[in-house]
Amino acid sequence: MNYYQEVTLLPDAEIALGFIWKNVFQQVHIALVENKIAPNQSAIAVGFPDYKQTNFPLGSKLRLFAKDKAELEQLGISEWLTRLEDYVHVKAIKPVPADVTYVCFKRTHVKSAERIDRDMQEKAKRWAAKSGQSLAQCLLELEKTKPVGHSKLPFIFLHSQETKRRSPHKNSKFPLFISKVEVNGSENGTFDSYGLSAKSNGENNFGCVPQF
Repeated sequence: MNYYQEVTLLPDAEIALGFIWKNVFQQVHIALVENKIAPNQSAIAVGFPDYKQTNFPLGSKLRLFAKDKAELEQLGISEWLTRLEDYVHVKAIKPVPADVTYVCFKRTHVKSAERIDRDMQEKAKRWAAKSGQSLAQCLLELEKTKPVGHSKLPFIFLHSQETKRRSPHKNSKFPLFISKVEVNGSENGTFDSYGLSAKSNGENNFGCVPQF
């Protein structure tokens, strides 16, 4: 990644930083979908320079990275954020500094407590049918290895565009959990339509972005 563009989020007394993140990142996601280079694949990556370094887990800065300056110019993120112009400051496209380290930001799937309970019930029913034990006995045994239904990872609430398109009346809101992975050097992986690292087609490399 040779070029970047930085977006600073500007909360005030009435608008919380989390609310701005939700709206900014939703627009970034839509922009990346509109400019994707393959199904669920983006040439543009995102980075969070203040990840877990401030009171708000994601900080107040978002960086967009690309190999070529023209890719960021074509994206035109300022236009996508026009309705949020009072709450963001978009800087000019700049070359990535020479002396940087690299990190990977990737999506991490975290099951909700409701989903865990539902899965436990289904698993217990299958186990009871095979073993002859009661459902209550199976649930009690499964409780010992029950997953935890929460995560300390930073997340952004978004709306699934696919869900909204397919089922307009269905709740499309979900938390996008984001984890940071330290890497040695710059691995040449791919990025999904959120701009996050996405391993595809059996590749082993992370999609990495400069950290500075």
